[in-house]
Amino acid sequence: MQKSSWMNTMTMNPYRIAKKHEYWRFITSGFIHADFTHLFFNLFSFYFFGGQLEYIFNMIFPGYGVAMFVLFYLSAIVAADLPTYFKQQKNPYFNSLGASGAVSAVIFAGILFFPTEKIYLFGLLGIPGFIYAGLFTWYSIEMDKRGRDYVNHSAHLYGALYGIVFMTLTYPQVWLTFVQQIKAML
Repeated sequence: MQKSSWMNTMTMNPYRIAKKHEYWRFITSGFIHADFTHLFFNLFSFYFFGGQLEYIFNMIFPGYGVAMFVLFYLSAIVAADLPTYFKQQKNPYFNSLGASGAVSAVIFAGILFFPTEKIYLFGLLGIPGFIYAGLFTWYSIEMDKRGRDYVNHSAHLYGALYGIVFMTLTYPQVWLTFVQQIKAML
C-alpha cells in the first residue's frame, strides 16, 4: 500500500465515517501526522506533560493509573474530533489528522494540577500554566473562526475542554488545589 493511500485510510474524514461507517478513523487519525514538525511538537508537549499526568493518575487510581491514563488519552482523541465530525460530516473533502486534540487534553489536565508552573513558549517565554490556558483558548477560538489555515483548531479547543471535564469528573478535588496554588502565587 502506498503512503498516500495508507494516510487516506487513517485520516479523520467525517464524511467517510458517516457514510461508510469507518469508525476507526476517530482513533487512527490521532496516530498519524502531516510532517515531522507536527509530530515533533506533539511528542515534545506530550513528553513534558504526559509523564507528570501519568504519575498523578497512578496516585488517583492505585493499580489502574496506567490503564486510566491510556483510556483518558484515547478517549481524548475521539472527544476532540467529535465537534468536527458533526460539523463536517457532509463535507467529503474535509480531512484532519494528528494528536493535537489529545495532547491539548493532557496539557490542560496537567494545568489543573500545576496551574502556576511555567510553560515556555518556543523555549523562551515562560508564563504560568493558567495564563497559558487562557491565551491558548483565545487563540484557538480566533483561529477557528478565521479557518484560513489547515489546522483543526476546534480539536485543540475541545481536547483542552475534555481534559478539564475528565479531571473534574474523576477527581473533583483538583479544583481545590488549583485555586490554592493560584492564591499562593498572588
